[in-house]
Amino acid sequence: MQPTPALYQPGILDGIPALARYVLFEMAGEQQPAQAIREALMRLSPLANGSDVVVGIGPSLVKALGGEIPDLHEFPADFSGRVEVPSTPGQLWCWLRGDDLGDLMHITRRVQKALAPVFELRHIVDAFRHKLSATSGHGRDLTGFEDGTENPSGEAALQAAFVHGQGSGLDGASYVAVQQWVHDFDAFEALTEQDRDHHFGRRLADNEEIEDSPVSAHVKRTAQEDFDPPAFVLRRSMPWMSGTRAGLMFVAFGHSHAAFEAQMRRMAGQDDGIVDALFGISKPVTGAYFWCPPMRDGRLDLRRLGFA
Repeated sequence: MQPTPALYQPGILDGIPALARYVLFEMAGEQQPAQAIREALMRLSPLANGSDVVVGIGPSLVKALGGEIPDLHEFPADFSGRVEVPSTPGQLWCWLRGDDLGDLMHITRRVQKALAPVFELRHIVDAFRHKLSATSGHGRDLTGFEDGTENPSGEAALQAAFVHGQGSGLDGASYVAVQQWVHDFDAFEALTEQDRDHHFGRRLADNEEIEDSPVSAHVKRTAQEDFDPPAFVLRRSMPWMSGTRAGLMFVAFGHSHAAFEAQMRRMAGQDDGIVDALFGISKPVTGAYFWCPPMRDGRLDLRRLGFA
């Protein structure tokens, strides 16, 4: 049984928007009364339609509300070892989606005012769609390579991204992993064309997978069907830029965090000692998990957090 469309935040399944903002909020002060938190989230509720504003709630905020979400935990700190994979937990995450920067600014202010004074804005990353393919519907990373080629679609996307069969207040929810990656463009540009292709495991020219690419190629490290069980996620990543720094906001939705964790362990070389070549040209600087509640009557369904 799959969740019906009315149960999930629709922006998760929709295609990548032209522009987006990733906005992170934290509670003001070390502690806030649970009732004050609930009131702030109720003020946010009319804005959080799941389409223009997708909302994710962090494990520590769930705990502060006395809730319990199965399998929700903080981003693991043990990915690091051969490479650095930071864990930077967050409490309340909003993915603002649109096609006009001015509109996104105004939405940000409305969300910020709704959550004040209980929550304060901690971090914003502005993102954008780059070179949308008319054929595949996918955008490109700033390296020029298509992003999201292996995304599941249709029924497979529903299965991969959303909870089903766990009951009211959980069905239609999604678990999201969010990482900000910073690209080293000097390192990337120093590579030969063949080495660039081998880093990703695809040819930039036609996006075809290279069968004899090195075992460190990103495609081979993250081939979703090669895991046991298969590790399918729904990627909704977008390029970001701030001054001269730029990279990819990696965002992956799943019916749990298990698939992302399986991929990240293999990328970091924990399975076989082979590190994903991607780490040679980019590095993550943040890493956080959030629970994206389902929808109920057009609003976030927060029954599992003690809301009526």
